[in-house]
Amino acid sequence: MLHAPRYEELETPEAGGGQLLAEVLAAGLHPRVRSGAGGTHYTGDGRLPMVPGVDGVGRLPDGRRVYFVAGDDGPGTMAERAVLDPRRAVELPEAADAVAVAAAMNPATSSWVALRRRVDFEPGQSVLVLGATGDAGRLAVEVARHLGASEIVAVGRDPRRLELITGLGATRVVSTADADKLTADVDVVLDYTWGAPAELAMRALVTHRTERSKPLAWVQMGSPAGADVTLPSALLRAANLRIMGSGQGSLTTAGIVAELPALLDELAAGTFGTAAKAIPLAEVEDTWTAPSDPGERIVFTP
Repeated sequence: MLHAPRYEELETPEAGGGQLLAEVLAAGLHPRVRSGAGGTHYTGDGRLPMVPGVDGVGRLPDGRRVYFVAGDDGPGTMAERAVLDPRRAVELPEAADAVAVAAAMNPATSSWVALRRRVDFEPGQSVLVLGATGDAGRLAVEVARHLGASEIVAVGRDPRRLELITGLGATRVVSTADADKLTADVDVVLDYTWGAPAELAMRALVTHRTERSKPLAWVQMGSPAGADVTLPSALLRAANLRIMGSGQGSLTTAGIVAELPALLDELAAGTFGTAAKAIPLAEVEDTWTAPSDPGERIVFTP
């Protein structure tokens, strides 16, 4: 049984080799953080003890505020102080709210980078978001709208959250239970579920595709519904289906970081919703497993 992290005193980490020690202002409790702490994320090694947190907003010794992505081997960002690599940090615009940035940057980065780096997405193309009721999925709808998608099909399992997505830019919403009935003729699928929903959706989309030779880019970015799928070989022969991943490893760290300034500007301008809720880090144990309201993103503030 997995337990929530405890709030306790640890030694201040030491910065070396070009690193900086930052005062942490805010760190988001993302699904990626939960899976990393629980030992289920593909990048984790299961070593304990650990400090959770994959990113955050910090203040550098010279007073500048930056958004930064934690290193792969050091302590996480849910602490009063964290070590950062300046090559993984982007200075915040003056008007940016630290809590809002900490809430939204991680979940928004997945779709932002996928549509700008992993596929040749152009304004006017159509996007289907599989797993649209999760934090990253909801932001993917907004990101696709902002980047010029002509049609956005949002597929999700939570009816309450699905109702909210139309107002974010989705042109059509579909329950995950009806994934086998999808007929949308889309250009890109942003897949945050994998498992059975992906199997059903993939077969349905290929079967009902009007022009089979037209590329269908399937971008895989999360697997809460299962780590594996059964993929009939006929789907790959019957359509121009291009399956790829987007995440650490399929993209270089430098490539991901290069996309952050533009995304940060959009967040600072209020282009995407955040619905951030700041919680004192001392309450991490009680907050870790507590249910949250639809669309609400928890951010810990030391």
